[in-house]
Amino acid sequence: MTTSPLELAGLRQRVDKALAGFLATQRARLLEIDPALDEVAATVSAFVLGGGKRLRPAFAYWGFRGAGGADSDEVVAAVSALEFVQASALIHDDLMDRSDTRRGEPSVHRRYEARHRAAGWRSDAVGFGDSAAVLLGDLALVWSDEMLHGCGLPLADLARARAVFDQMRTEVTVGQYLDVLTQATGDTSPERAGKVARFKSAKYTVERPLLLGAALAGGGPEVFAAYAAFGLPLGEAFQMRDDVLGVFGDPAQTGKPAGDDLREGKRTYLVASAFGASGEAARTALEAGLGDPDLDDAGVERLRGIIRDSGALAATESRIATLEAEALDALKQAPIEDEARTVLFALAEAATRRSV
Repeated sequence: MTTSPLELAGLRQRVDKALAGFLATQRARLLEIDPALDEVAATVSAFVLGGGKRLRPAFAYWGFRGAGGADSDEVVAAVSALEFVQASALIHDDLMDRSDTRRGEPSVHRRYEARHRAAGWRSDAVGFGDSAAVLLGDLALVWSDEMLHGCGLPLADLARARAVFDQMRTEVTVGQYLDVLTQATGDTSPERAGKVARFKSAKYTVERPLLLGAALAGGGPEVFAAYAAFGLPLGEAFQMRDDVLGVFGDPAQTGKPAGDDLREGKRTYLVASAFGASGEAARTALEAGLGDPDLDDAGVERLRGIIRDSGALAATESRIATLEAEALDALKQAPIEDEARTVLFALAEAATRRSV
């Protein structure tokens, strides 16, 4: 397959078109309330339309097609709602991690902090930026629901999908809390790292979008079981790739400063493996540097060296390969349409072998 799996069926362009149309309508609604909300609409629009791989809509769409669903602009609009769930999660995640950038641009809380300072407004600029990010992230989550239920599909199809959509949003929210809790407690166990990865990212990146598509198409229990067997290990492999890129990725490609996950103190599978495999001196150095917001480039490289030398990077790459193989084996046996199976194979490779 020479064409990117994200481009097949014109999906990426159709998702972007559906999102742009929905956002234009929402912008008009906000302007009816108050002209000051134009900036809110512009910020969410720029965040949603300004980047992103559109992996979640792609998994949902091809999950739908695999379960026997027929292509339509309405189903594209339905799966596009996942991009608002993603936007909400990223806006809140950047705030909690105190990240300065996202995709090479200022994070939402930093953007509004700078807006406050430039305007010379009263009170605390940081607090204003934080509050704006909470509210804009919440707004994106509200709009995810509105876009799904206004997509134009029959109510019976949407009713089947409701439970999946609700469970997915609950899981990503509590997964985010478990991530915050893990950083606060300093838990370095692989078990905790795995659970955080599973609920914060893995399930809502692959498994739940697939199940959402299956529900919209009216897929049977055997399709749901096959998508779960394929989607969960693939989602975990996706998150582990994200964790590797968060430490070893090229900032020019990731849009985030080098080693940002180390400064944020992320207790990922990669880091947990390094703690478990390192000697006392290396563990002490890793603990001292992890979560230090002032960690310089030399400090980042020092921690990278500890992780490499412990064998954690190699172990994580091996785990990614194992999970990918497990997922692909399940996909081979899935009782789904062959065209969708072919595309899902390509999407699996795109999710686990990426550099951004």
